[in-house]
Amino acid sequence: MSPLELLMAGLLVAAALCLWRAWRGPTPADRTVSVELLGTVMVGFCAVLAVKTGKDLYMIVGLAWSLLAFVGSLTLAKHLEGRRLDD
Repeated sequence: MSPLELLMAGLLVAAALCLWRAWRGPTPADRTVSVELLGTVMVGFCAVLAVKTGKDLYMIVGLAWSLLAFVGSLTLAKHLEGRRLDD
């Protein structure tokens, strides 16, 4: 097994643990953190795929994913506080 395949396996385990915490998490804060971490793991997948295939398209997808995850976490934080998006 190559080091990149081991890294992909580790990221897959991390993604499974994030999904388990999002499903099982006792509080909305736990679920929020696990979804944010899942987004970070997905960016890691994109980076490993970019290195493995040599295509920069995966890095662009990872960058877009990280920006969407950031905006989504801000939106969810405002929703959990009970505030509107324009506040």
